[in-house]
Amino acid sequence: MVFGRRSSSRRESSKPNRGEMSFWDHIGELRSRLIRSLLAIAVGAVVGIVIYNWLVAEVFLPPYCRVRDTLDLSGSCTLYIQDPLEGFKTRLRVGVYVGIMLAMPVILWQLWRFVTPALAPKEKKWTLPFVLSAVLLFALGALVAYSTFERALEFLIDFGGDVEPIFTPTKYIGLITFMMIAFGIGFEFPIVLIFLQLAGVVEPRHLGRVRRYAIVGIVALAAIITPSGDPVSLAALSVPMYIFYEMSIVIGHLLTRRRRGWVPRRRRTDNDRDEVSAS
Repeated sequence: MVFGRRSSSRRESSKPNRGEMSFWDHIGELRSRLIRSLLAIAVGAVVGIVIYNWLVAEVFLPPYCRVRDTLDLSGSCTLYIQDPLEGFKTRLRVGVYVGIMLAMPVILWQLWRFVTPALAPKEKKWTLPFVLSAVLLFALGALVAYSTFERALEFLIDFGGDVEPIFTPTKYIGLITFMMIAFGIGFEFPIVLIFLQLAGVVEPRHLGRVRRYAIVGIVALAAIITPSGDPVSLAALSVPMYIFYEMSIVIGHLLTRRRRGWVPRRRRTDNDRDEVSAS
């Protein structure tokens, strides 16, 4: 037992802290984190390529088929290829997108592990809540994108006039998968804001003061993220992002106030009271 503790303490002491690491040490650690994330994406991409036919038949095509039935369009619910390589390229692209979705827990874990040494000991306990909330928000964003895609597609086809839509796999499947990824990343917005507040980059009161500018920025960012450009997708992304903006201010205010204002009762002095009242 004694020798085991000494050996573990020696290993911990031999490992440099984030503050003692050089620039190239940071680059090396970042490279290892990126390699692990890319390997996770590659494994997820293989899974996406294998289940591609099921995804097309059970996930991607049903919204298009329902839109055709709603608008009473002639023809069948089929995607058409215009290039012999189009099916191959579409399958690879969908595999990469599915790989990113499946590897998102690993990516977020590697990101958190990269920034953890720079955090305070109490802040390191937020690893599990950070990863779980980020994964859930990403999945929620992808689900919102998929659930609103039918309305967005109906608006785009109906707004185009009396035309017969003929979609290719590259355009149609690429659009729906990209929107799911974009919405998933957009729903990570509150996690980023809370982390910036904890890191001291911004303050909750400052975010509250620039609320008007934030609304304009959120709408502009949502318009850039949504590739379809329809008002349905724009509202489906911008409204939750603004709600998350307000929630992040409240959460950041509670966390920063607790971190700044909490002092053990036995060790609280007059100086501590002055600092708490000043903050």
